[in-house]
Amino acid sequence: MTARQKTPKGFRLHIGLFGRRNVGKSSLLNAMTRQDVSIVSDTAGTTTDPVEKPMELLPIGPVLFIDTAGIDDAGALGEMRVERTRGVFDRTDVGVIVAAEGQWGPFEIGILDQLQQRQIPAIAVFNKIDLAEPPAEIIAELTDAGVPVVRSAAVEARGIGDLREALIAQAPEEFINAPAILGDLIPPGELAILVVPIDLEAPKGRLILPQVQSIRDVLDCDSYCMIVKERELRDALGRLKRPPAIVVTDSQAFLKVAADTPPDIPMTSFSILFARCKGDLAEFVRGAGAIDKLKSGDRVLIAEACSHHPIGEDIGRVKIPRWLGQYVGGELNFDTVQGHDFPENLGDYSLVVHCGGCMWNRREMLTRTLRARAAGVPITNYGVAIAFSLGIFARALSPFPAALEAAAGPDA
Repeated sequence: MTARQKTPKGFRLHIGLFGRRNVGKSSLLNAMTRQDVSIVSDTAGTTTDPVEKPMELLPIGPVLFIDTAGIDDAGALGEMRVERTRGVFDRTDVGVIVAAEGQWGPFEIGILDQLQQRQIPAIAVFNKIDLAEPPAEIIAELTDAGVPVVRSAAVEARGIGDLREALIAQAPEEFINAPAILGDLIPPGELAILVVPIDLEAPKGRLILPQVQSIRDVLDCDSYCMIVKERELRDALGRLKRPPAIVVTDSQAFLKVAADTPPDIPMTSFSILFARCKGDLAEFVRGAGAIDKLKSGDRVLIAEACSHHPIGEDIGRVKIPRWLGQYVGGELNFDTVQGHDFPENLGDYSLVVHCGGCMWNRREMLTRTLRARAAGVPITNYGVAIAFSLGIFARALSPFPAALEAAAGPDA
């Protein structure tokens, strides 16, 4: 596996391929990647679960193609396939709607509506033009609606170059000029101290993804960093000739790091940095205010982007429930979901507390935020919730005054 293929999914442009069964989605993916990634057959419904293929698409960079099952699948198994396909909408950055033999009807219009409701750029691909050309009036309607149209014959690799150009044109600006994680908080040539606790859940022999990505981001912005454990922070600060531009800690060590960091030095956590990078920090800050309204017996949803086996004092299953319970002064009821699972009954919860989403793209985090907002349920982030419950809310958000102001509202 090359270094490019090892780029985390969360930093890839997610391109979803949608359409009816047997329109050539898998053939299109194979032609784009120049590999037999998906099984191709004349039998409708060959693709059952979404198939993911990472590749490099210049000048965008790393992308992830997601080949989905036909949205018109039937039967009990078909319903399960369709449900999984619908879940792909939530993490799609650019949607490719594939139609064949000139077809463009309710199924395709429904897919386009789903994408447009989520403000996801869409591309219409009329495949199998060797068998039938798309109707001119349909192409005109799509063009007038601002939807690029590509004509292709995937089995002959015709139209693949046009599809690449359309994908590049539709890619969100953030993928061409990716936002910084914390580099914009540190002037070039200045120092960031990153506090990395080594506990039972720390992976043996390596750092976790947010820590690694933060180190790389500091270097990309022509600054430098010092890595310490929480017990060594005070000594490290004492050895410096001038103070660091910022101290960033794992949220679990907030209290000790806050106590050891002078108040004139900005301090925050990796989780809060990723709340800004991957989601809507102001929304998470507003959501944390709901912790004040929690009462004994309320249900709280803990949502984790990645699946892992909890060990000892797990942050999502043990520590956050403990801190929230102590703050509320009563027993709360907690449910936990992992990966792409997210319940439909969000209205049953008084609060959603989400991890930083370092493994995800920003689209999926924003989609979850919108779903919570639509259900009238406040949503916040691990680091933001921990800072609030431990009484260091303003301190942990000091590098982000705009988020605090936006969350407070115009009358604050």
